[in-house]
Amino acid sequence: MVVLRKDLGYRVVVLRLGHRRERDKRISTHVGLVARAFGAAGIIYSGEEDKSLIESLARVVARWGGDGFEVSYTREWRGVIKEWREKGGCAVHLTMYGLPVDSVIDLVRRYKDILVIVGSEKVPREVYDIVDHNISIGTQPHSEVAALAIFLDRLFQGKELDINFTDAKIAIVPTPRGKRIINLENISEEKTYHHSHDRRFITDSLYR
Repeated sequence: MVVLRKDLGYRVVVLRLGHRRERDKRISTHVGLVARAFGAAGIIYSGEEDKSLIESLARVVARWGGDGFEVSYTREWRGVIKEWREKGGCAVHLTMYGLPVDSVIDLVRRYKDILVIVGSEKVPREVYDIVDHNISIGTQPHSEVAALAIFLDRLFQGKELDINFTDAKIAIVPTPRGKRIINLENISEEKTYHHSHDRRFITDSLYR
């Protein structure tokens, strides 16, 4: 089954709080990758401005598709949350101190526009007060990347795993072994990689 992002039924944007250029570069990139791959329409970063982070994600979107997935930066995260709610959207904050996701997700599904807030450094206390829901993915220390992935999976009920990006230039063909990648701009071009006994492994990153 092929699913387009518009078929998922919700418009989701992720707001990443408190990004730090040096300390958070890798994990903030992963937050963006999960947001895109799991059906969000975009991600907004706050904290330290980091053009290299935005450019890195833009390259992923250019190659793997995104159907309009937007990556942007803001200094005014409070304004983003306020405006989102004023326009009738729902703002949720993923925190292990919140209510269990399965007890709240039906309330969130009443909205079509959902802002998902994930922290980096210590989240300001006011965030807990100005959102519609504080939601936990378990009550043990864990990664915001994992929390975001599980929340989106609960929201979309697994449909996001079959998402297809119509503007992708390349795509993976699932195989039991090795790596098979199709060039969608020239369907006759196909690269197949295998992990052979002489250890000639692929060294190029898929995210370049």
